[in-house]
Amino acid sequence: MSVIERLLGRSGANSRGHGVVLTPMRKRDLRAGVMQIEAQCYPRPWSANVFAGELEQVRSGTRTYLVARRHGVIVGYGGLWFAAGEAHVTNIAVDPRMRRHGIGRQLLLALADEAIARSCPAWTLEVRVSSHGAQELYREFGFEPAGVRTRYYENVEDAIVMWCHDIQSGAYRRRLDEIRQGVTDAS
Repeated sequence: MSVIERLLGRSGANSRGHGVVLTPMRKRDLRAGVMQIEAQCYPRPWSANVFAGELEQVRSGTRTYLVARRHGVIVGYGGLWFAAGEAHVTNIAVDPRMRRHGIGRQLLLALADEAIARSCPAWTLEVRVSSHGAQELYREFGFEPAGVRTRYYENVEDAIVMWCHDIQSGAYRRRLDEIRQGVTDAS
């Protein structure tokens, strides 16, 4: 059983706040909702082939991908890439109709748990300059701006590079516990 399966429970699923269940992403999930959310969230969405390639990397241990379901329907997904001992959030997306219900927060909690379980000292991501809500969520998890990638998105919009260090520390685990408690209290 993988680390992510242990985190999600023996059945491979874990019910979180608001009736959300997180499971490892499978290829069948692409047609079952991931691609529709991807198309709604990004002007230049990843193709099914890109996702399939990423899912192939899960087997090698260099990637982790999760889907979030509510009432059996995929409402979000997120992924991590492990390289040079650090974790990189490859993507995180929530169905636009389901935003502000804590789904992104729950996905990030599970991804943080995975990065910690793999002994990563830090994790990083890029976020659109215009995506203020996402930036706020990432700051809640301890991410801080560290630079800008000019015209990173569609060769038009800049990305803020954010890093969160010392994720193995007791202080960071307490931060996650507080976030987790907020998710539990909200459900």
